Amino acid sequence: MTESKSVPAQATLLRVEVVSDIVCPWCFVGKRQLEQAIALMRTTHPSIEIQVRWHPFQLNPGLPQEGIARSDYLKAKFGSDDTARFANVRRAAAAVSLELMLESISRQPNTLRAHALIAQAADAPAQDRVVEALFVAYFQRGSDLTDERTLREIGLAAGLSASAVDQALEDADVLAAVAQADQRAREAGVNGVPCFIANDRYALSGAQGAQAIMEMLAEAAT
Repeated sequence: MTESKSVPAQATLLRVEVVSDIVCPWCFVGKRQLEQAIALMRTTHPSIEIQVRWHPFQLNPGLPQEGIARSDYLKAKFGSDDTARFANVRRAAAAVSLELMLESISRQPNTLRAHALIAQAADAPAQDRVVEALFVAYFQRGSDLTDERTLREIGLAAGLSASAVDQALEDADVLAAVAQADQRAREAGVNGVPCFIANDRYALSGAQGAQAIMEMLAEAAT
């Protein structure tokens, strides 16, 4: 989404923090909308350099590390495992050329270790690659994001070192830091995702569309 490089002297840096969960379909849609908004910004505000960082928010922090069956999760949350209730998010996804294969999901994961992989990718391009790969794995391939081999393959393919992946999956201090970041987001008032925050001052909650995100970014830039 962004390149890791120094900002030219004549450019203005706009920092965008995205609080999201990797198992939130609206967050995947919001990612596409943000990408469209950034493309618009590059056309209308070419002197603005946009830097994106992703931050954790677990929709279901109480799930066991191994997750639970997706059907059981849907029944507990909605009363049935009928995926017809996701018609609105499917329409929003189609509007950004995104197909969600919700019926292929068999496991509802605890996402702490997935978020730890994202946190380990401090470099912007690598972090975006990790986020994208996790979304694709879950919503388009039905991958089990509690499976260590799956997470390891995603991290390594995105450019993380083997040691960084090991820390994300096994280091208690790294996992605790991610959980604390999640808690700080809640304490700061984030109660729904995706949440886009620009320059620590302007915020937009929800996947409201590229135009709405672009307008928020433009306001923050000025």
